[in-house]
Amino acid sequence: MTPEAVTAIGKRAEAMLDALALISADPGRLTRLYLTEEHRRAARLVAEWMRSAGLKVRMDAAGTVHGLLPAAGDGPLAGKRLLVGSHIDTVVDAGRYDGTFGVVAGILAVEELRRRSVALPFGLEVLAFGDEEGVRFPKTLIGSSVVAGALRDPMLDLTDAEGVTIRAALAAFGGDPDALDAEAYRPEDTLGYVEAHIEQGPVLERLGLPLGVVTSIAGQARFRIIVKGEAGHAGTVPMAIRRDALTAAAEMILAIEAIGMIFDIGHAGEEVARTAIVATVGEVKVLPGAGNVIPGEVRFSLDLRAAEDAVRVGAEAEIRQRIGEIAARRNVDAVVETVHEKPVATCAPAMVGRIGTAIGRVTGGEAHRMMSGAGHDGQAMCHLGPIGMIFVRCRGGISHNPAEYASPEDMGLAVVALVETIIATSG
Repeated sequence: MTPEAVTAIGKRAEAMLDALALISADPGRLTRLYLTEEHRRAARLVAEWMRSAGLKVRMDAAGTVHGLLPAAGDGPLAGKRLLVGSHIDTVVDAGRYDGTFGVVAGILAVEELRRRSVALPFGLEVLAFGDEEGVRFPKTLIGSSVVAGALRDPMLDLTDAEGVTIRAALAAFGGDPDALDAEAYRPEDTLGYVEAHIEQGPVLERLGLPLGVVTSIAGQARFRIIVKGEAGHAGTVPMAIRRDALTAAAEMILAIEAIGMIFDIGHAGEEVARTAIVATVGEVKVLPGAGNVIPGEVRFSLDLRAAEDAVRVGAEAEIRQRIGEIAARRNVDAVVETVHEKPVATCAPAMVGRIGTAIGRVTGGEAHRMMSGAGHDGQAMCHLGPIGMIFVRCRGGISHNPAEYASPEDMGLAVVALVETIIATSG
């Protein structure tokens, strides 16, 4: 393909992403959460694009949009499917490329396959998952976990900030919490899962490369820490005898940061990075939350990630120990609850090879192999079969931010690399 034709595909992707970005719960910024009216509107738009591309469309019981291009003929692979896609939910005040580009790329790849009159011996299915981020509920990867048969029933009783369970939200949305098990695909019917996604980091930009191939997705765990002290009058309780939950939590958060900085993944070489962790406290709630009352309770989140599960588990143990020590010294109670855990997901070598070859073909250079520090739907889909990911350069490495950006040129290359990967899967 000519560079102009590739860029034209990228510009189509950009226009589609702009259209999706208009669907938001917050005026002036992009926020689109799972099982909301905004999710419904985005799903309808994606379904419309899928139908225009010639796909057979349905929405499953978990709110995932499926678009199927049936196999051509009745050969030995006709009953199998290659899955591509990503998610259409966002964080609060999001960028417009995270997740949604992978869905758009899948649809555009189908259009390009049709333009080339490629007849695939297997089914090709584009998936638009409704929840990957885990913003509304304390559980990520809900849509992909359902498809992979990895969602467990007790998870449906998790609640959002308003006390609404996943089970109730699904029913209100028009889904069916009792039919989720029936939505699981069988590994023997699946050829794998491929996702195109912005890198969400600065590596490709620093290397001057438009695309990269992912070798693994870092393991991740999320925790809720509850610190309970004793509320009291800000003017009458002496400093030395206070059981201040907030100052205790502040010391705990600084201890978490210190553990995370033992290795600095941002400046580490590949070998050191394998033993690095990143630890983030992104939410803090103080009770009762009055300026003249000593805080009696604090709840805060912890996101912990590492390239190796053993490293992450070891860091978790050290963090739990430090929180316990601080709580004992400050005479407060502290509980650490695990709300989400995903091990490292390794991309299948054969898939990595096909994607790497495809990237080399469309860019004219060797594909850079890299780990993903961010979580992706592939962490659930790996329970179903082999996974692979194409990373796309993003400006400044910025993501989860309105300044998130990938160029039409790079997005076009990613779509074409996805097309070449799909064709190579044919054997």
